[in-house]
Amino acid sequence: MFTHMESDTVAQTEEQQGSEVMAAVENGPRDEFVLADITTDDAYITMPLDEAASLPAWR
Repeated sequence: MFTHMESDTVAQTEEQQGSEVMAAVENGPRDEFVLADITTDDAYITMPLDEAASLPAWR
């Protein structure tokens, strides 16, 4: 559960407008981290959840 979120303060370029990127965790035999641009078909990457950087590591 998120307790704090900040809006993106980076100005969008013309190319970025209309894009929406989301992250999710897919539970299964091996938990996967999924990062996807939901406005574009087949625009996603996955990796094992235990290899994904934690939120504090991204800061």
